[in-house]
Amino acid sequence: MSAELLQALEQLEKERGINKEILIDALEQALISAYKRNFGSAQNVEVNIDRASGDIRVYALKTIVDEVNDIAVEMSLEQAKKFGVDFEIGDIVEVEVTPRKFGRIAAQTAKQVIMQRIREAERGIIFDEFSNREEDIVNGVISRFDKKNIIIDLGRVEAVLPPSEQTPGEKYNVHDRVKVYVINVKKTNKIPQIYVSRTHPGLVKRLLELEVPEIADGTVEIKTIAREAGSRTKIAIASRNEDVDPVGACVGQRGS
Repeated sequence: MSAELLQALEQLEKERGINKEILIDALEQALISAYKRNFGSAQNVEVNIDRASGDIRVYALKTIVDEVNDIAVEMSLEQAKKFGVDFEIGDIVEVEVTPRKFGRIAAQTAKQVIMQRIREAERGIIFDEFSNREEDIVNGVISRFDKKNIIIDLGRVEAVLPPSEQTPGEKYNVHDRVKVYVINVKKTNKIPQIYVSRTHPGLVKRLLELEVPEIADGTVEIKTIAREAGSRTKIAIASRNEDVDPVGACVGQRGS
């Protein structure tokens, strides 16, 4: 559990985009619990994983005191001098206490915790990705219906299209590809909850920005959008350049 450990963590970083340092920190914390659980220690310990070799070391942290009352967490100044000459009362001494078979026991104990941290990190990545896409359009595929909600597969996560955000008269079928507008991303204890819309005026605005270069570059400005989803949409636009006709830019000259 040394070079193989680092190789596995590096592979996770490449494949899932999870920072290796996050995983190492999580593993060190898990190994502290593993040590105390398996060896019945009341010591104040820390675990260090060498970032270059992957070697694991367990250290008992002992405070230097005038009079030792608890040998598990305290050490006399005379004892401390065996580990160095510059120690003073109140300093912390690190004493290696790595058990001989700790690698195997710790690996088994830490596996579940590491996987939990991986899931947490992945949820964080997904939340960051989609919270940054609020008020934007995403593409998805209708995967199923949950009562009146439509569940849309966005690739790494699913989104909910509630009844209030569905376009009246629009038919939805499983496997249909749809463009939806992200209205809210909520962080939960599980996978982030993403809510999307087919009726929000922002959907029209973003579609126009994608389709009309003059809107995308700011030459034509969308002032307001009034939308009756499934029926009609009214848009007030203005040009920031007197040589550019805003209506012509959006619908073509003379509505062509």
